[in-house]
Amino acid sequence: MQFTGPDGLCIHYDIQGAPDGAPIVFSNSLGTDLRLWDAVVPLLPPGLRIVRYDTRGHGGTDCPPGPYAMGSLVRDAEALLDHLNIRDCVFVGLSLGGMVAQGLAIKRLDQIRALVLSNTGARIGFAPMWRDRAALVRRAGIEAITDAVIERWFSKTFRATPAVGFWRDMLTSQPAEGYAGCCEAIAGTDFYTPTSGLGLPTLGIASDRDIATPPDLVRETVDLIRGSKFELIRGAGHLPCVEKPDEYTALLTGFLTEIGHI
Repeated sequence: MQFTGPDGLCIHYDIQGAPDGAPIVFSNSLGTDLRLWDAVVPLLPPGLRIVRYDTRGHGGTDCPPGPYAMGSLVRDAEALLDHLNIRDCVFVGLSLGGMVAQGLAIKRLDQIRALVLSNTGARIGFAPMWRDRAALVRRAGIEAITDAVIERWFSKTFRATPAVGFWRDMLTSQPAEGYAGCCEAIAGTDFYTPTSGLGLPTLGIASDRDIATPPDLVRETVDLIRGSKFELIRGAGHLPCVEKPDEYTALLTGFLTEIGHI
C-alpha cells in the first residue's frame, strides 16, 4: 500500500492483522526494507494491528535527493501514523529505525505507548564516518560497501549459509542516493539529551555479536529512559530478527504482555 506524505513523498507500507487490534509499528534499518520483519510477523500473537513501512529512500518509498535530516524521517513516520489514525502504538525500530523511534516519541507521545529500541543508539558512530560512507556510495555504488556491511549485519555462522544471499540482494537493491541520504541523517543525530527526558515503557534489544551497535551502546541508550529494560540475544549480529526470529519475537511478545498491549 502507498500513502503520499510530507513534501509529496510516497511512502510504501504494509498493514495486516486485526483492523481494531492494538497497533504495533516496525521501522527498518539502514540498507533494508520492510521485509526485514518477514520472519517476525507470522510469530506475533493474534489480535495485533501490524504496520511495517519502508524508510525514505528505501524499498518502495520514494527516494528524493539527499542529504536527509532525521527530522524528515521522523516526520514521515508521524504522517503515516496520522494517516492510519494510529495512537498509543508500540513502535519497534532497529538501528536507523530505532533512532526514528526515539525522535517520534520525543515529538508525538500521543502516537507512542511504548518503544522497542533494537540494535540502536541515541547516537551511532561519528559524523565523519557516515559522511565518508555517503560519499563513497554516491561515487561507487552500494556494491562498494556490501561485503563490509554483510559482515557487520550477521554472525560468521549465518554468513556461511545460503540465506545470506537474500540479504545481500536486498542491500544492493536499495537506491544509492537513499542509502547515502540516510547515512547523512544518522551523521546529524544525537538524541542523548532528548531521549533522557522520556519516561515510557521501553525494551532494549542487543546482540552479543553486533559490532555496528554493540550491547554497551544499546544498554547506555535505553538506560536513559525511565522504566526501561534490556535484553541480550546471543549468537546474532546486527539483525537479530533475521538470525534469531523465534527468540526475538518471544522478547517482543513478553514485553507486549507485560505492558498490557495484548
